[in-house]
Amino acid sequence: MSEQEKPAAESPAAEHSEKAEQRFETICGALLAIFAAVLAFSDLGGGNANEDRGLADNAQASQYSWYQSKSIKESLAENQLNMLSSLNEAGSFTTQVQPQISQQISELETDVERYGKEKKEILLGSATVGQENWAQDVNGEMGKVIGAEEYKAKVASLNEVDARYDSAGLFLQLCLVIGALSLLFKVTPVRYAFLGMCLILGAIGSWYTVLGQIAYSAVP
Repeated sequence: MSEQEKPAAESPAAEHSEKAEQRFETICGALLAIFAAVLAFSDLGGGNANEDRGLADNAQASQYSWYQSKSIKESLAENQLNMLSSLNEAGSFTTQVQPQISQQISELETDVERYGKEKKEILLGSATVGQENWAQDVNGEMGKVIGAEEYKAKVASLNEVDARYDSAGLFLQLCLVIGALSLLFKVTPVRYAFLGMCLILGAIGSWYTVLGQIAYSAVP
């Protein structure tokens, strides 16, 4: 065989190798683009969940402060009621002021009962205590109180959502790194091994993204 014939004989193999490399790069590039899009979606969902968690956490703290203020008012009313009741039972008031004292005691008893109902509604929420136990309005409307415990449960749910999105982000970022590394290798078994790892990590990250979205959709 002449020297001129050797390149011609080797050209089909070289052409096949070049096409295989181009095909690999195309497939790898497409997969990286898909997983990058999933990562962007996961980051967006995680950011929204984190923002909602912050709002719910602030609302929870506000409700507990509101609950605490009602507890203070209830304690003051109870102390005043106990004092007046004790003095009244001891006969410390004259007949002339007895009607006013009895009325004040009755009003204090009503206040203590009302504060107890308001505290329960602020803690548990209007939906939980039921319409018959509504005692606290919000902007003049009854039955609109979202309880501190409801916000607490929402924060816990959003923490779980955020954890799933964090896991998704971790696996997807590793997927992109491994996928990019596969393009650096020229040995076919090695590059396909890296591509396989990329697919596995991307699939896991995508699955966590789906789980995060499902959990996020279920948060009230």
